[in-house]
Amino acid sequence: MTENRRARHGAPYKEVAAAAAWVLIGSAAWAQHAASAQRTSWHEQTEPVANIRAAAVRYVRSQLPSSEVADITAGALDERLRLPHCATALTVEPTAGTSTMARSTVGVGCTDPVRWTVYVPVTVVRQVPVLILRHAVARGAHLAATDVTVQTRTVNGYSSAFLGNSSELSGRSTERTLAAGTPLTVDMFTADPIVRRGQDVTLVVQADGIEVRAAGRALQDAGPGARLKVENVSSQKIVEGVAESSDVVVVGD
Repeated sequence: MTENRRARHGAPYKEVAAAAAWVLIGSAAWAQHAASAQRTSWHEQTEPVANIRAAAVRYVRSQLPSSEVADITAGALDERLRLPHCATALTVEPTAGTSTMARSTVGVGCTDPVRWTVYVPVTVVRQVPVLILRHAVARGAHLAATDVTVQTRTVNGYSSAFLGNSSELSGRSTERTLAAGTPLTVDMFTADPIVRRGQDVTLVVQADGIEVRAAGRALQDAGPGARLKVENVSSQKIVEGVAESSDVVVVGD
């Protein structure tokens, strides 16, 4: 009788113990799931560093000719960087020196839902055509396509001082003697004058939105965009202006 009573009373105890165990196991599983969900949510709410670096590379490449071979590398960023995920496309802006330096920095940013900017270092190495002198030339020489050959050179940075097309030789003369095999750069040339000393020109005076034209006489040679002194034929007054074309000198704003 006692044993039967214990047996009858033992069943509820086992059921309670089983239920308690289920609660413990279920709670642990739920906690693990919640932690995993929290980690996933945190990842989804942050902007991956890889996206930021990729945006910097895309921007730099867009600034170069599509046909040009270039190796563009975005510098490493701290993988622990945690920035809110951008709801819109990432914006990219160049910083000072981006247009010329081999190593430069671009700002990658976001405006929605939170405004932030990360400055990404970028390295640019380009393969560009360069004009090479076939033979030595003297100062003041005017070169043509037959005087040069084209070679591919590795250049650091966005821009290059090298001349890469024979059409760029037009309207220039060498500023000094150059040896055969010299890679040609812009600073080795001077622009041919478009205005000559003693030449009659139209003197255009601009001030406060008003333009006045008068007959003038050039007192100096000048290349395109160069400054020179000009005499006003009517007043004999000497002024300084900019050679805008072969017969126009602009003075003022």
